Amino acid sequence: MSIAYTVALCTHNHADRLVRTLADLALLKSPRQPWEFLVIDNGCRDETCELLARHAWPSGWGVRVVREEKLGLSNARNRAIAEARGEYVIFMDDDETTDPDWLCAYERLINAHHPDAFGGRQVVLFEDTRPPWLRDELLGFLGELNRSDRIMPLTDPYTPFYGGNFGFRKAVCERVGNFDAMLGRKGADNTGGEEVDFYRRLLDAGFSVWWTPEATIHHRIQTAKLERGYFHDLHYRMGRMEAIRKRGMGSRLPPPYLFGQLTRAVGAVISLWRQSGRDATLRKEMNVAYFLGQIQGWAFGPRPEND
Repeated sequence: MSIAYTVALCTHNHADRLVRTLADLALLKSPRQPWEFLVIDNGCRDETCELLARHAWPSGWGVRVVREEKLGLSNARNRAIAEARGEYVIFMDDDETTDPDWLCAYERLINAHHPDAFGGRQVVLFEDTRPPWLRDELLGFLGELNRSDRIMPLTDPYTPFYGGNFGFRKAVCERVGNFDAMLGRKGADNTGGEEVDFYRRLLDAGFSVWWTPEATIHHRIQTAKLERGYFHDLHYRMGRMEAIRKRGMGSRLPPPYLFGQLTRAVGAVISLWRQSGRDATLRKEMNVAYFLGQIQGWAFGPRPEND
């Protein structure tokens, strides 16, 4: 019997988080159509291999563990695509807890609308106390996402699904290609954007992309490891990557307007700090990091080809 869905989980040195993820997955309801669970071990050097080897999987699950030595989330996802036996490949992360109905909700969407790709709701779940400086406007940078409370198509290139909860028909990769290995996390490198790039290529190729709030995943946050520097680094790397792509083979001299934007961003941080205290300034600080990344990437980032 052919497999309809491959649920793929890519992991790198997160055995401490993976323990709960696997335990919570035991509550997942199986869809009507045959499916498999595929784990991509992306060069793990911690206890992940041992954890996966001794884990007691739910009865009746078809589980495979594949090792991908080439580091990088995009590389791991591309390996999952190559290994997947299902018509649809559905991705989740190693620090998430799925609603029991998560996979069945996607099956209902597929049966009703026959999408080429799809994404679902993500809810941030703090494992202990939420820090006072973490305002609601920042939750999206930790994976919070709810495009709509109703099932609907996604057609705007600026409203993508998120990488912790999405899927697509495997065959679409024959037209749009796989994930860009230049993008996506690589170990401690927070560079992302691979799912946004993939989503936009899907739209450009004319594929149908749908949203369902019923397929919900909870992104667990270890507050003790949550620092302001994470948000700074995320935006610095985002700015750097965007500048490298925009500059291409052009001059390494950053455009003057970037320095003006940086100056105004610093001024905004200082003004808000004086007015409301530092707990209110993180979003403005992220703008400073973004423009610093843009300037650094433009001046010193690698070219698509050797200089």
